[in-house]
Amino acid sequence: MLPPTFSVAIPAYNEAALLPRLLASIEVARANYAGGADKIEVIVGNNASTDATADIARARGCAVVDVIHRTIAAARNGAASAARGEFLCFLDADSIMHPDTFNQIERVLRTGRCAVGATGVKPERMSPGIAVTWVFLVVLVYIFGVDTGVVFCRRADFMAIGGYREEVIVAEDVDFLVRLKRLGRPRGQRFMRTPGARAVTSTRKFDRHGDWHYLWDLLLLFPLRLLVSRPAARRFALKYWYEDR
Repeated sequence: MLPPTFSVAIPAYNEAALLPRLLASIEVARANYAGGADKIEVIVGNNASTDATADIARARGCAVVDVIHRTIAAARNGAASAARGEFLCFLDADSIMHPDTFNQIERVLRTGRCAVGATGVKPERMSPGIAVTWVFLVVLVYIFGVDTGVVFCRRADFMAIGGYREEVIVAEDVDFLVRLKRLGRPRGQRFMRTPGARAVTSTRKFDRHGDWHYLWDLLLLFPLRLLVSRPAARRFALKYWYEDR
């Protein structure tokens, strides 16, 4: 069999509740892909889940790679290690993919001007607190020339930089984008966004901690913790991103 064009890598830790809706949205996007649904493979990096995450993924036809090291970066790398596609797409398990995602990503990458890119995201619900937070985040992503949603690159470039740095427990995706941008610069390539096809991202952190918490806890207190005590910042990061279920 010919290798696929796209490999979708999904990091997942105890995502049995939300993974099915993501996989359903990917099936719609696969069906809409002009190159054919069989040109897209889906791989779940099962990051030591204790629920039915792996069983759900296999039942939906996904490849599953078991990853013991509990970092998001390790789960992304684990999924990517089984990839056969020319292009890699990384998407969090609590997201929903846009139906035109693969068509738009292919058009961007085929220009030859893109080193790495992203579709961007929108929240699954809105409120005053989330809206204010979103404004701050949008400003930051444009200042730093990065974004999130479905992050995409060439598999060869992923391998050239060694993938995600697994020792990084926070903002490993930003670090990844910066290194790919640096790789592409001598080739005249840059970070690019798709013209549409924004993914939908879960607001479960806001549901749990309050719609204003991100401004206080993440944009103010977390940087202060980094300045005052890196161990304290690490403890906060582990609790917020890895233990909060």
